[in-house]
Amino acid sequence: MAVRQVEEIRALHDLGLSVQETRPFVECLADGHLAGDECPESLAAYRHAIDQLSERITRLARRRDALATHLEMAANRSIPASPATDLTRLPDGLPVPRDDGAAAHLAGLRLPSVTLPATDGSTVRLDALGEGRTVLYVYPLTGRPGLDLPEGWDTIPGARGCTPEACGFRDHHDDLREAGARRVYGLSSQSRDYQRELVDRLHLPFAMLSDPEFTVRDALGLPTFVADGMSLCRRLTMIIDLGSVEHVFYPVFPPDRHAEQVVDWLRAHPRSAP
Repeated sequence: MAVRQVEEIRALHDLGLSVQETRPFVECLADGHLAGDECPESLAAYRHAIDQLSERITRLARRRDALATHLEMAANRSIPASPATDLTRLPDGLPVPRDDGAAAHLAGLRLPSVTLPATDGSTVRLDALGEGRTVLYVYPLTGRPGLDLPEGWDTIPGARGCTPEACGFRDHHDDLREAGARRVYGLSSQSRDYQRELVDRLHLPFAMLSDPEFTVRDALGLPTFVADGMSLCRRLTMIIDLGSVEHVFYPVFPPDRHAEQVVDWLRAHPRSAP
């Protein structure tokens, strides 16, 4: 029995449990159970350890986001803006993305029952967006002033231009609403705090949705690419109505004029009454 208890303690230490936390498991073995986690007290110890780890992860994530914010503030103070680093403008000579058919299956698909956090503090369920059309534009990532974009970013067709695209939807937001869009959202895999900075900096009149787990990508089969070791969604826009994808813009180029393209499509295709 003593050997079995020592083995149990060693196994639990490998999982990160302290000597004090292993006591319910040892007592469970001493009571004659074949495994140390067959007792209610042992299960409670598991849950307690998981809760502690979850709290620690949350604290670390907040610390990471706070450090990123301070880094950006310091970079903005020490690195003056210049045309070469102006993220609101597209450089000349960007490669033009081609339609590879990776989004051809999206039109007509039902939206998944996925709830995403929004930068305004709310949550948005994609299959319950409400009455009327929704413009949901998907983009890979936005840069921040003073911080480097992924290596080779400007050589990837369709990668550059997320900030100009957001500015376009901002500047044409009233036109989109007048043309029949009840709501506009941007969607990327970046964190809500990262996107909130973008909303504040660019004064966006709509919320951004965050999908760091790529649940929408996996559910809808959205096209992706890899940059600097990161998997990112390719730029596309979906017009959503009655819980389904009505129309898809893919590929999107140039991104700084894309909002105008969406306005033109909405005006040319007025919504019929359901």
